[in-house]
Amino acid sequence: MLSRRTLLRNASIAAASAVSPALQLLAQAQPRPLRFGLNYTPRSRWWYCWLDWNPQSLQDDLTAIAALGMDHIRIQLLWSLFQPGIASVSDRLIANLHSLLDAADRAGLDVQVTVLNGWMSGLSFLPAWVAPLARPENGDDHNIFTSRAIIDAEKLLFSRLAAAIGTHRRFLGFDLGNELGVLQGINNPCTPQQADAWATEMMAHCDKIAPGRFHVNGVDHSHWFNDFGFTRQGLGSTGTATVIHSYVYFDGVLERFQYNDAATVHLAEYEVQLAAAYSADPARPVWVEETGVGNKEMPEEFKPQFMDQSVRAIASTGHAWGVTWWCSHDIDPAIRDFSDYEYGLGLLDLKNKPKPMGQQFAALAAEFHQTPPVPLTRPLALVIPESGLSTKPWPTDWAWASRWMDLLNQGKRPAIVLASRANDEAYLRQRGIRELVHLQG
Repeated sequence: MLSRRTLLRNASIAAASAVSPALQLLAQAQPRPLRFGLNYTPRSRWWYCWLDWNPQSLQDDLTAIAALGMDHIRIQLLWSLFQPGIASVSDRLIANLHSLLDAADRAGLDVQVTVLNGWMSGLSFLPAWVAPLARPENGDDHNIFTSRAIIDAEKLLFSRLAAAIGTHRRFLGFDLGNELGVLQGINNPCTPQQADAWATEMMAHCDKIAPGRFHVNGVDHSHWFNDFGFTRQGLGSTGTATVIHSYVYFDGVLERFQYNDAATVHLAEYEVQLAAAYSADPARPVWVEETGVGNKEMPEEFKPQFMDQSVRAIASTGHAWGVTWWCSHDIDPAIRDFSDYEYGLGLLDLKNKPKPMGQQFAALAAEFHQTPPVPLTRPLALVIPESGLSTKPWPTDWAWASRWMDLLNQGKRPAIVLASRANDEAYLRQRGIRELVHLQG
């Protein structure tokens, strides 16, 4: 086993990329297609458009997304609108959802439907019948992860949705909800065991009502950097793929590195490697379901370079199913509900014209479609324990990530292995790992 105590920090992107040609020569795995998509944010009325339906505006948006070379979108339901009562689901909004999938079909886009939102872009959209009715002093339980009445209501919504779109040719699958760990941290507390039990039950329900589809749990970074909420073991074993949301702004990288350091553009690569380590199946896909960059992280002129190198780093892992950028369109400033950060994230402007980042993403999609990326072999792996990070949801605990970045800054591109599998020779051989570096030492 190797022992390293002193490693360089904060190397530049050039320092890490300088070893890439040599590492590329080591790549022997067969290339796999990498799917490209966008988190759709309608330019007209944001997702409030569920109530003010404009089919032509939606069609124009999806046509513009498809013109960038995208093959899928991820969409957001607003739970409070789709299920205004515990036993009431809106027929009109379900019809609008079906209309959106029809429009996506005409544009040639698959659609991932994120249901229990729940939480998005800094706002909570919990239905009125959830939190306000909870009176712990009376023994009431209206926690969305533990209350049997609430869970049954959630299943009702999924069942009604599946009855309407479950066999639609463009329905990719259900995402249980957007970054539900945030709700676990602010108003729906639960133990990791309760969180995993809920996810397992809901995923089984999705498989029952919409079999064979791509069902996932769209979690944020908190579970990957902290021992909080859904466990990493659970996330690596439930659903069709493991999901990561990677943001240099939220995930703590800019508190430790500069915007143009190697660690910044390789953040998502680290998170994909971490997610892969927690799967019993080395072939299980990891979906970079959200990644993006706003106006606070880096100069505007550097953003296309960040996107290019970040996506190439993701592709180099060989684990990624796809990259789904946040987001498709800028938010109309007339909608004044959000923080300033949320408004300029689109790859398309409010006239459906590609911005420089949109052009860059389109170029990457075209390149990778023509020549699928060949993953790097990773003979060196960082060994980590299965747990041991902070049990609070925030701030991010970088005890493991810092060590991985240290190796990166030495010119390495390490895999990650759990300590429980460090002596499993067959598993290491299957992953092409020949050398281990332990977290300590």
